[in-house]
Amino acid sequence: MTFIPYDLDEEGLKQIQLKGLQWTMNHVYDHSSFYRKKFDAAGIKPEDIQSLDDIELLPFTDKNDLQQEYPFPLRSVPYEDIVRIHASSGTTGKRKVLCYTQKDLDVWANFFARCYQMAGLTRHDRVQIAVGYGLWTAGVGFQAGCERFGAMAVPLGPANADMHCEMLVDMETTVFCSTASMALLMAEEIHKRNLLSKIKVKKIILGAERHSDAMRDRIIELMGVENIFDIYGLTELYGPGTGLDCSLHNGIHYWADHFIFEVIDPVSLKPVPPGEPGELVVTTLSKEGSPLVRYRTHDVTRIMGSMCPCGAPFPMHDRILGRTDDMFIYRAVNIYPSQIDHVLSRVKGIGSEFQIHLKQRESGRDMMLIKVERAAHSQKTDDEHLAEQVATEIRRKILVRSQVEIIDYGSLPRTERKSKRVFDHRNNS
Repeated sequence: MTFIPYDLDEEGLKQIQLKGLQWTMNHVYDHSSFYRKKFDAAGIKPEDIQSLDDIELLPFTDKNDLQQEYPFPLRSVPYEDIVRIHASSGTTGKRKVLCYTQKDLDVWANFFARCYQMAGLTRHDRVQIAVGYGLWTAGVGFQAGCERFGAMAVPLGPANADMHCEMLVDMETTVFCSTASMALLMAEEIHKRNLLSKIKVKKIILGAERHSDAMRDRIIELMGVENIFDIYGLTELYGPGTGLDCSLHNGIHYWADHFIFEVIDPVSLKPVPPGEPGELVVTTLSKEGSPLVRYRTHDVTRIMGSMCPCGAPFPMHDRILGRTDDMFIYRAVNIYPSQIDHVLSRVKGIGSEFQIHLKQRESGRDMMLIKVERAAHSQKTDDEHLAEQVATEIRRKILVRSQVEIIDYGSLPRTERKSKRVFDHRNNS
């Protein structure tokens, strides 16, 4: 069974998007008091949307809107049509709760199955799922998509390393799904326990946090996998599975028959040209329970300007480069952790794990200390040279001075969840 419509052309995709946008506008205007008030305040009616360009007439939705009408914000169906809820952490202590109809769950499972097809899986694969279950969307999303695709799901969640190692061997797992931090932790455990000859993992699908090329390279080196794929998604957009990069890794193919992706300048709120980085804004085209209209994700990426030679009919966006709300200001310079990550990944002799510590001197002047692990096979005698090289590259690329401390490989914490990169101690000074 194929889940990717390879016969879909650009014009057909635009027609689907326009029809979906018009349906969504009518649906939310008729069934959501939140959206009706928002559109009335902006002087917009559903019939005003006559082309895809008209999407720019619509007001933005933001994470703060998900606090309105808690616990069912953006609800656009009767309560009796809601069959499940998922939630993620909120900005004011309340979780962001999203509701799902049965159709929403079916749509989600179907486009998640596309991700497995895009990664080249078959029904003979065995998929070990190491992401969280419960209120979070990750675990159940990976599992439902796997079952819809027809492969075998091994639903462990973020269990301990002993259990994962045991199941990797006993279940003859071929595909491992996790955060990048969890994949690195497991790769190191497999190497430490000398299990590489006993496992059959050939592909890894990573989600929930951005990761560097250095981290990918280290995981591949330790686990000997053929491919690592990057999956995208947010709880607000159903969950993970809104797109995946193909084996050419030119960018993440996103399912544009279910979403309209825009990239805007986060200050001017105007669209940026294809290829330019900005904030990702998403509109859902078929979501019933909690539709999104021009939702500001605060994820930084760019729309790729050309189609992929793999033949998939869907456009691509870049891997997530950072978040607008993860940005920190150091000596009047706006910096994303991903910029530091990018510099580090191009310095030979250091590992993929790092931390950024922001402090304030007695003089009141800010200082930035970057702790970065030495590569597994690098010599400690090279530390001074490596630290100088990293500091020089950061000054050259980001235009700020920093102190760099090279520390032992494996000394920074490994986690099955997202790794914390930035520690701002300045407010505690």
